[in-house]
Amino acid sequence: MHATVAEIRVPEPVDEAPRRRGAWGRWLRRFSATGLVLALVWFCVSFTPSLIPRAWYYQAVISGVSAIGGYGLGALVEWFAVKVGLRIRWSARASRVAWWVLAGAAAVLVPLSLVLGARRQIELRHLFGMSEDVPGREVVTLLLALLVALLVLQTARGLRRLAHWLSLLVDNVVPVPVARFASGVIVAVVVVLVVNGVIWSGVLSALNGIFATANDEISPRLTPPARPERSGSEASPETWESLGAEGRKFVVSGPTLDELRAFAQAGDVVDPADVLEPIHAYAGLDADGDLDATAARVVDELDRTDAWDRSVLVVVTTTGTGWVDPAMTEALELMHGGDTAIASMQYSYLPSWISFVGDRSTPPAAGKALFEAVYDRWSELPEDDRPRLLASGISLGSFGMQGAFSGVQDLEARTDGAMFTGTPGFTPLWRELTDARDPGSLEYAPMLDGGRQVRWGDPVRTGVADVWGPGPRWEDPRVVYLQHASDGVTWWSPETLWSEPDWLREPRGPDVLGDVRWYPFVTFWQLTGDLFVAAASDIPSGHGHVYELEYADGFAVLHAPDGWTEADTTRLKAAMDAPVQGGSIG
Repeated sequence: MHATVAEIRVPEPVDEAPRRRGAWGRWLRRFSATGLVLALVWFCVSFTPSLIPRAWYYQAVISGVSAIGGYGLGALVEWFAVKVGLRIRWSARASRVAWWVLAGAAAVLVPLSLVLGARRQIELRHLFGMSEDVPGREVVTLLLALLVALLVLQTARGLRRLAHWLSLLVDNVVPVPVARFASGVIVAVVVVLVVNGVIWSGVLSALNGIFATANDEISPRLTPPARPERSGSEASPETWESLGAEGRKFVVSGPTLDELRAFAQAGDVVDPADVLEPIHAYAGLDADGDLDATAARVVDELDRTDAWDRSVLVVVTTTGTGWVDPAMTEALELMHGGDTAIASMQYSYLPSWISFVGDRSTPPAAGKALFEAVYDRWSELPEDDRPRLLASGISLGSFGMQGAFSGVQDLEARTDGAMFTGTPGFTPLWRELTDARDPGSLEYAPMLDGGRQVRWGDPVRTGVADVWGPGPRWEDPRVVYLQHASDGVTWWSPETLWSEPDWLREPRGPDVLGDVRWYPFVTFWQLTGDLFVAAASDIPSGHGHVYELEYADGFAVLHAPDGWTEADTTRLKAAMDAPVQGGSIG
């Protein structure tokens, strides 16, 4: 039977808007409202300045991690409130209004934070004396930050689903709450073990192989030293190939004899006729990783080159790959007309940032092995017929060299002075001395026992007297710390996740913006970003982790030639490669 025309009914149009609103609402309900509020707050706070001007991609990662950290904390608080019966029941209309308020706040606060953050970065660059011509990439920064946050969120949700699946497997055997708790613990433990064990060990092994290959590559721009005073020369049992990439750079670095004579000629401290070829004693990483054997080879080089007849001998713990700061070498050798010897050795193939995270035991072990080998030989010589013995290191090398000493008394007993540069904040001796500072002195520029033997320099200021601060007396042997208020390597600490450090409670350093503040969780990630840019090529000397010219101040107070004056220190700084800034720290 066919329907008549009258019986045919045309379907009424369906309004798709409620369905779309329903889908949108269901999607939103997947998120914690409290988490989104805190995520917005921490995201905006992440654009406040920290210590170092940062590129947009670092900002994006910091902001993404901060946002997801805020979301996680907010979601946890909301979950706990529901579990204890504190959940607030919202009507459908009130819920919609709240979501629109949150969306409106995000629409206002996010662009405002992007703009204000860019302005603060320009102010910070101006404080550092850097160019302000920085292209704006606010939209790209925002998109990348959201991508980072979503990737972390989806990873966390995947782990949560895994925990839920495990709980379903055992909830017939044990009570449901116990099953859920146990499954969560199991997933967390497995993740930690996999990351710390399987993944991290595998990553370290792979990276070690990669950097070992790079260590063996010989740059065509370098040629073996001709002078017998250098390791790797024909007169040395340490072959050119065995020194490693950074060792090869070190043994050919430093001022030439002509440059040393020209500097001496310009002053009246060192007679140009007394200028000598500086000694660079170095040993590459032992094939079996034997640090004592490597240190013994360095001592053999010191014996071979008659380093014990020089006026000053500096024992240097390198950074991760075996890097010795060429600015330190230049300052020392120009000051003393080459009447110097530097002893150092390689202990790893890995760059400092990897050792910083995954291997903090080797640098102090290497520092101890090298210093004790040199000290044992040096102490056999007559007191009035041996060089001034100094200890030194920058960054991870500072951490490593300080590991050679049980405390400041040991350091003072076995050296004629020490200079530690850009010391990481996790260094035990630095932390001990900083915490013991005199009442009223600041963490970024402490004073200990009135500056009797240990002093911290503020090299942003000019003039030796200003750098080391006032003090009625400064006894030998002297210990100096070169550090900047803006050096993220020194001030990074996991404790900034939950605790405000003294250097942020106290008046700011001269190259730190006054509106730098501590924020839970966020400040830690800002400082983590500062670690990676602290020694960037565009950071001027005197800021961040760049210390080229300050070595002149350090050596001037540790052991300068007779007749050396503040004017000579200024002349030395002018003669050094001031335009060469930043660079690798191994």
